[in-house]
Amino acid sequence: MRLPVLIAWLFVLLAGTLALPEGSAARTGLSRAVPAAAPGAQRNARIEVELVPMNAWAAPGSTAVVALRQKIQPGWHTYWRNPGDSGGPTTLDWSLPPGVLAGDILWPLPRRQRLDDIVNLGYQDQVFLPVPIDIPASARPGTQVPLTVTALLFVCSDEMCVPDSFTLRLDLPIRDGTPPLVGTDGAAIQRLVESAPRPAGITAHATLADGRLVLSASGGPLTGADIGRATFYPFEAGLIDHDVALTANAGPDGLGLTLAPTSDLVSAGLSEPLAGVLATDAGAWEISAVPGTVLPGTTGRSLATADGADGASPGVATAAQAIVFALLGGLILNLMPCVFPVLALKAAALARSSRSAKEARADGLAYLAGVLVTFLLLGATLLLLRGLGQEIGWGFQLQSPPVVAILALLMLVVGLNLAGLFQIGLGLQAAGGSRLSRLNGPIGAFLTGILAVVVSAPCTAPFMAVALGAALVLPAPIALLVFLFLGLGLALPYLAVSLSPGVLARLPRPGPWMERLQRILAVPMFAAAVWLGWVFLRQQGWTAALLLMAGAAFMGAAVWAFGHRQREMAAGGPGRPLMLVSALTLIVALGVTGVAASLTPPARTGAGSGNGPATRPWSPMAVAEARAQGRPVLVDFTADWCVSCKINERTSLHSPRVADAIARTGTVYLVADWTRRDPTIARELASHGRSGVPLYLVYAPDEARPRILPQLLTEGVVIEALEATRSSARPTGRPAAAGR
Repeated sequence: MRLPVLIAWLFVLLAGTLALPEGSAARTGLSRAVPAAAPGAQRNARIEVELVPMNAWAAPGSTAVVALRQKIQPGWHTYWRNPGDSGGPTTLDWSLPPGVLAGDILWPLPRRQRLDDIVNLGYQDQVFLPVPIDIPASARPGTQVPLTVTALLFVCSDEMCVPDSFTLRLDLPIRDGTPPLVGTDGAAIQRLVESAPRPAGITAHATLADGRLVLSASGGPLTGADIGRATFYPFEAGLIDHDVALTANAGPDGLGLTLAPTSDLVSAGLSEPLAGVLATDAGAWEISAVPGTVLPGTTGRSLATADGADGASPGVATAAQAIVFALLGGLILNLMPCVFPVLALKAAALARSSRSAKEARADGLAYLAGVLVTFLLLGATLLLLRGLGQEIGWGFQLQSPPVVAILALLMLVVGLNLAGLFQIGLGLQAAGGSRLSRLNGPIGAFLTGILAVVVSAPCTAPFMAVALGAALVLPAPIALLVFLFLGLGLALPYLAVSLSPGVLARLPRPGPWMERLQRILAVPMFAAAVWLGWVFLRQQGWTAALLLMAGAAFMGAAVWAFGHRQREMAAGGPGRPLMLVSALTLIVALGVTGVAASLTPPARTGAGSGNGPATRPWSPMAVAEARAQGRPVLVDFTADWCVSCKINERTSLHSPRVADAIARTGTVYLVADWTRRDPTIARELASHGRSGVPLYLVYAPDEARPRILPQLLTEGVVIEALEATRSSARPTGRPAAAGR
């Protein structure tokens, strides 16, 4: 079972080096000593950065412009001065000769980057961050001014955020005369400098009423301007929703924007000016909106609220990404341990149907139908319950003790079927089998598809978490499409084999070996039944677990009576008394199981089983208390029914090396146990764009947001994240945040 898990790890373990500078605030004049750096670009797998000048040289007593050029790899992004809901801005720490002064970054307009309900402000592909450099009049022509900067960038994808540090150098020539631009880069920097947002004599008011924030601006370049779209980027996070404005309109003297304030702003009220960039298709300007009434002449015709850089509809982009991730997640789900028992049924079905290409195609399509129908039903139920106000996520059915108990009995029955105790539905065709064994065809494949989805619920494969998290905030039709593609990914390998005559021809011919294989394949089904019984024990306690064991014994007796009746009827006997015994025993089994599932469960601490490092129950207050003490925090969102969670605990989280790293770094290890339904945990998962477990968070003492670890862990990944919290302290500047 370990080989498929190792294969799955290859899809998600991404290496990233974490290096933080000693200081990160932008400075002017002579700065601290930094390591020597050679001129030119520096790069890693995520980004290439370089200091590039706008002009070929600088004259004594002039202001030169040097830009930090970022060439960002596809799938990654960096951040604006206000990063939005997560992330951190690029910071520059200059080391300059005496008399040479560096100004602030002239920030280009950002793009909105959306993932679920998170909106960040930043850049993709390529961006220049221009910085004015004052050259003293004492600089001698014919010399060079060495410019050295340590740049800290938060380079993030939808899955992870890596703080990258680069020490860059540029030797700027000093000459007399007017310097020319440096090629296309110089021209691009010049355009950014000329169009950079600046104050322009605009009067702005902000009005907070009825849960809406109305921003009105007039005068200056807005008077009589032909504006078609407008948006607003605040300098400070946490005041307004970073998505586009709710509405925008223009009048003869200016324009107005209706924005969505945060709950903190609504409760605290508007007492300070709201500063930021008002961006339109006619230009962008810095404004400071003071509290006041709506300015006259700022209402009239409607404007588009996009800024033009956002391009495609955010819903379409998120939906397309979620669908692709759902397909990939469904494919990888076939390698997850929770699906291993169903692999037995699929292997048996392939062996049986290999003798007929037509039969194999029918089985493959029936299996696909079973998977898709079940995913649709689960998805629709999940969306319906959430629409009714229930705080639930993926795997919600396994948080119900009755469902776990029924699944445990179902796995037991399937195992007894494969062991040959009786013949119905999912077993192989036995010599002299009854008419019920005909269910082994498309109907059996359809039922196998249903079972595959049901038992895969404990696992969240790589890519799958992002897809499911997006599905919960997308419109219902698109969300159901995400669930369909998740099912398609799960069923695709089996479907591909069943539709490939060449592959089927290479499978062994049916024979006596198939019956022996069937008996062997019953073992993982029995193991799954035992595992579900253990989950039930963890949910309901020993009294309920003993009752479930009694119910399983009665279920076994019912199945034995049914199988004996089948054999008697095949031999010409009546079999009716045994059928009555089987029915009565089945009723007793279900009754005892129902009583077990309805018992009041014992209290749980949520602090783990006692193996591995010391843990505490998770709560938002526990995180806040640990961080107030200046300690790193590791949060493990887990559940007893989550197979991936248990493997991570055994192989990584509870290993001696990780325990030593936790003790060495003073980390507080908190466990959020989602074995039973817990609305608080569900809300916390949703806040990180997830709808299921596992989820692993590492909070550094001075970082606003946590670092999200991969779903499949190694010791090295955990230890690296814990060690990185030691070097995350920054003496100045905005606290770093893990972006998405």
